Amino acid sequence: MKSEAAGNHFGVRIDRQQPGRTKIKAKFEGVEIVATIPAKSPQESRAMRLLAACTLVPILCFAFQDLGSKYGGMDWLTYGYAAWPLMIAPVLMLFLLARNRDLIRNPRMGANFSQTIKIVATMYLIWNIIGAIGYSWIAVISVLSSLTILIADRQLKKQARA
Repeated sequence: MKSEAAGNHFGVRIDRQQPGRTKIKAKFEGVEIVATIPAKSPQESRAMRLLAACTLVPILCFAFQDLGSKYGGMDWLTYGYAAWPLMIAPVLMLFLLARNRDLIRNPRMGANFSQTIKIVATMYLIWNIIGAIGYSWIAVISVLSSLTILIADRQLKKQARA
């Protein structure tokens, strides 16, 4: 089946192969990460692609920083190269959540988005707590963004049930 490119976000290639699925490919140092995300609506598919980009970009920056500084002799690759995308991603995810509130209110339309954003927000919460302690107090903003995502998801679901 021939795939048409839906976009190339920060080195992460996103292909649309079937109407209800999104396939995400990321290549780094010969390693390919592939994830297929089922979507129940076009709005959820778009939100999941943006969430995948917010998730994969900091991980790839961290891997590039680690490999480049350790084996490549690139001394200019500091921990800030990996820490800043890790701190910016939860803030972008909070905007993504605010823009796609309807996906959480309507489980038939966006159950996968709700579950995935909670998992990713928890992952970033843990890493940003470590970052706030060890790197910069500015990571507190990311910690608060991750907590807001987790709390807002629950509140939006309660409002939808009522």
